[in-house]
Amino acid sequence: MSGSPTRGSAPAARTPLTQGPLPILAAAVLWGTTGTAGSFAPASAPAAAVGAAGLVLGGLLLFLTGRGSVALLTRSDRSTRWTLALGAVAVAGYPLSFYPAVANAGVAVATVITLGSAPVFSGLLAWLTGRSRPTARWTVATAAAVLGCAVLVLGSELGGGGSAVRPSGVLLALAAGFSYSAYALVAERLIRRGHSSPAVMGTLFAGGGIAVLPVVLATGTAWLATVNGALVALHLAVFTVFLAYRLFGHGLRHTTASVATTLTLAEPAVAALLGVLVVGERLSAVSWTGLAVLALGLAVLRAPGRRRG
Repeated sequence: MSGSPTRGSAPAARTPLTQGPLPILAAAVLWGTTGTAGSFAPASAPAAAVGAAGLVLGGLLLFLTGRGSVALLTRSDRSTRWTLALGAVAVAGYPLSFYPAVANAGVAVATVITLGSAPVFSGLLAWLTGRSRPTARWTVATAAAVLGCAVLVLGSELGGGGSAVRPSGVLLALAAGFSYSAYALVAERLIRRGHSSPAVMGTLFAGGGIAVLPVVLATGTAWLATVNGALVALHLAVFTVFLAYRLFGHGLRHTTASVATTLTLAEPAVAALLGVLVVGERLSAVSWTGLAVLALGLAVLRAPGRRRG
């Protein structure tokens, strides 16, 4: 990637919090509402269709409001169009794998595997494509964040005799983690080439929405005509796709994809805290410990030092 600040070892000025980490963390907060919102969907709504419906509408909103989206799609060279197509496929793959993963492995296991594997996939993909090598800081921070995420979400499951986890759910969660890391990497590459983040995110998510539209139509849309179904789809579209990915795209201009995916491990922490503060759930001492370890990992990632991105 020409001109990418991820290449080379020369130190660079640290990115202001408001331009890099904070927008990404704000996106993670919005993503943390996904599970609560999705639980209100009608029982007749297929898991994949719920996420796909949010992507269709949210992708359309991103495309229509993203200045330069049409120009990026119509005036780009062949290489950029292929990159956009690859990113759109990755975007489409996320809801089609994550929501079924939740149905087959449970919210806790699916969340941990998906979000825990994403930064690892991002680091490996960046390394394999020759753009950057994982630094010691990123490795330590990611390991701590993944461990904290796992302990946080699974803490309440220990000794609880939960339902069996299907192997298909684990594989789907890994596929979701890979999809997430892949489109984050594609978006970062396009944004670092000089394309505006609203145009990149709008084009990628519009393409992803078009790709999953047949899933929504094939599985039936009657649930969208209900009040709960319409509100859930609207929430997912506006808050967890449109606003969240606008913020995420802005953050990617100043943060590498591998660091960004580690920062978004804050999502399960937000979901857990919402459960305590809004729903009235309780976290075990083990889960609170996991929350502390997760916070420590994110703090290490943002500690002073040389930036990779």
